[in-house]
Amino acid sequence: MVLLSLVASHHDLDLAVLERLSSDVHAVGRELVRASTPVTGAVVLATCNRFELYLEVDDVDQTPAALAAASQAVATRSGYAPDEVLTHLRPLTGNAAGEHLFAVASGLESMVVGEREIAGQVRRALTTARRDGTTTSALESLFQAASRVSRAVESETGLGAAGRSVVGVALDIAERGLVPWSEVSCVLVGTGSYAGATLAALKARGCTDVRVYSPSGRASQFASARGVRALPAGADLAAELGGVDLVVACSGAAGAVLQVDALAAARARVDARPLTVVDLALRHDVDPGVRHLPGVRLVTLHTVAEHAPAEHAAVESARRIVVSAADAYEADQRVREWNPAVVAQRTRVLGGLEAALAALPQDARDERAERSLRRRTRSTLHGPTVRAREAARAGDAVAYAAALAELAAIEVPNVATAVAGPAPATVGASAAR
Repeated sequence: MVLLSLVASHHDLDLAVLERLSSDVHAVGRELVRASTPVTGAVVLATCNRFELYLEVDDVDQTPAALAAASQAVATRSGYAPDEVLTHLRPLTGNAAGEHLFAVASGLESMVVGEREIAGQVRRALTTARRDGTTTSALESLFQAASRVSRAVESETGLGAAGRSVVGVALDIAERGLVPWSEVSCVLVGTGSYAGATLAALKARGCTDVRVYSPSGRASQFASARGVRALPAGADLAAELGGVDLVVACSGAAGAVLQVDALAAARARVDARPLTVVDLALRHDVDPGVRHLPGVRLVTLHTVAEHAPAEHAAVESARRIVVSAADAYEADQRVREWNPAVVAQRTRVLGGLEAALAALPQDARDERAERSLRRRTRSTLHGPTVRAREAARAGDAVAYAAALAELAAIEVPNVATAVAGPAPATVGASAAR
């Protein structure tokens, strides 16, 4: 088994490319696992600034075939040719894939370094894979470890404690052209987890006049559960914005829910106040052309990327934690993978001993002698067992093979000699004394 990660992010690609690669992302994981490919498990991590596939592949020799299958699946949905997809996806295997995921979950690879939302997105990616039936025990272990590393980074370095996030930076930028937050009238477009984070951030800043619009019709339930109002189902979004100061859009709908022509027409009918529009959807909830309308200012993910705060001192410590955790995780996985051969040798000896003891006639058994024999046998096995596991942890195949050979050379004790045989002589010697 080998872990293969295919990574596309804002570090290497324009957001427009990421948007295309992310089309119908979760169907990619399901297709790869259910089709006749070498991929046995898949978790898809897609956020506003990254698209990553984590795949479990049958064997290292099957990695090229898995990469080809993944690029074809993404190409079918994105409109790119498979060869072009391959130029956009950066493959990582083994420890490099694990270290990358740990860094991502800790916010070290985010547009806003140390952002908090990504840890939840990593957890939800695993939950979605479980629902789709595409996860495996190895992928479960990897993603759960990533969540633990994320918590360790925050608790040990404070990275993320300041609450920096894509949402936070976007609202900081928006704030510069707004009335005080207590006077801001806002429409929130979307009802997903990002919308929930946005609403919490708005309330924390003192914005209480928030109405929710959902292109999928879920606004009422979302709003009532959070103490805000919903725009009526089927409402004309552009027409509702005449007296609004701020729109924050993060629905991720397929296509813009706020079109430039509709907004221009709606603003022409009323004495519209200045409007700041924040579009946090990778696939553009808002037609980018609205930035050219009089009195309208547009903040996008590109804007956030340009204004994201620089890395600070905690990042270096966080990266050390991530690297150390990745090395420890790889060592643990190697011990698990190499341990069955060690267990088999121990079972051969200890199982053989118990079988031989059970076969002794009842009148020939000595409980104290049997306990002593079990202790001596376990003691004999202990040294090479420890050496084998230490070698596995270190990745020292030569030392592991030597320790395993040492275990294989240990024979099942001769029970008749070790238990039944000496007993009469011992009794006789006691009688003579």
